[in-house]
Amino acid sequence: MTSPPSNQIDRLLTIMARLRDPEHGCEWDLAQGFATIAPYTIEEAYEVADAIERDAMSELHEELGDLLFQVVFHARMAEEAGLFAFDDVARVISDKMEARHPHIFGSADGTMDETRWESLKAKEREAKGQASSMDGVARALPALLRAEKLQKRAARDGFDWPDPSGAADKVGEEVRELAEADAATREEEAGDLLFAAVNLVRAYGIQPEAALRSANDKFERRYRGMEALAAGEFATLDLDAQETLWQAVKRAEKAAASD
Repeated sequence: MTSPPSNQIDRLLTIMARLRDPEHGCEWDLAQGFATIAPYTIEEAYEVADAIERDAMSELHEELGDLLFQVVFHARMAEEAGLFAFDDVARVISDKMEARHPHIFGSADGTMDETRWESLKAKEREAKGQASSMDGVARALPALLRAEKLQKRAARDGFDWPDPSGAADKVGEEVRELAEADAATREEEAGDLLFAAVNLVRAYGIQPEAALRSANDKFERRYRGMEALAAGEFATLDLDAQETLWQAVKRAEKAAASD
């Protein structure tokens, strides 16, 4: 009989090992692999972010636990494959954090800022043989966030508009090219427009992901307001009537904000 775990991390690792036990484990957990679990890992990270955004601190500890379980799951599968174990994951991130904070854990002077942080990361990429500034920007990132990261990498090399006007002109150019595109190139031109819009927003010092998330919330709130005013008949109204409700909701929001 195994002894009880000495702490909660050990307990979680023991639970994961039991779930993946070839003879006595859970059928669902045993059937999983890295690729099938990865979407759940991403989902749990978003749920952590959602709890923080909603200031739902009573939910945050549970969501963090769900995310931690994803790390444990991946580490267990890697251990079974003879690749690495959870201790290796913890060691690697500990080593990385100590190396990235030489002013705390080493003898370096100064304070941490974005320039210093990115310089340290660039040295890590160089040590891994990643020569391009574009290396290390994960393809699995949400497209909006990845676009911003790619542009910021390019900007550090000086490849950037000197002011927002250049980025704004580029957006206008891409709007025209999308309008003129044929069916074969329309998706490509649409992507160019979105990429240019990210660049313009970034030029004003705004995080595109945060800005679009705020716009999504606003649109949802106003749409629900229109539905409420229409008393269940919104979908039967013509566009002019729907627009009238939209303007009414906007006026109500402005009035409430000024109170």
